[in-house]
Amino acid sequence: MSVRPIRPDDVPAVVALVRELADYEKALHEVRLTEDQLTDSLFGDAPALFGHIATADDGQVVGIALWFLNFSTWRGTHGIYLEDLYVQPQHRGHGLGKELLRTLAAVCVERGYSRLEWSVLDWNAPSIEFYEAAGAVPMDEWTVFRLTDDALLSFAAR
Repeated sequence: MSVRPIRPDDVPAVVALVRELADYEKALHEVRLTEDQLTDSLFGDAPALFGHIATADDGQVVGIALWFLNFSTWRGTHGIYLEDLYVQPQHRGHGLGKELLRTLAAVCVERGYSRLEWSVLDWNAPSIEFYEAAGAVPMDEWTVFRLTDDALLSFAAR
């Protein structure tokens, strides 16, 4: 098994894994991602999304890490925001998730980024344990806010 950057021919498998992750998070009905959207975001004229995949011995894509850059005004450097980290259940326990996360940490170190951060659902105890074992700490005093759909349109129109 190995970890490498996403290539254009991986896009269908990555979209399928995003859908699997959304199903696990009980939010499959919210997924609108298409292969064309992902291809453009990863490989278009101005890529704003980046990613790595984990493959099984047979070359099948079994895990993903999709991420983008953010910026810390307090630290004065970019960081990585990990949007999705997912390894298919039957391929867990072999270090693929750890290697995907370690790869992103290495990108941060190599590029001088000061943070690698992400969100995790409160009920996802296995993931929380996994992240804490890697040395990550929860940002308990911070709450994520989001504007989407009608609320976004309405607020933008004011």
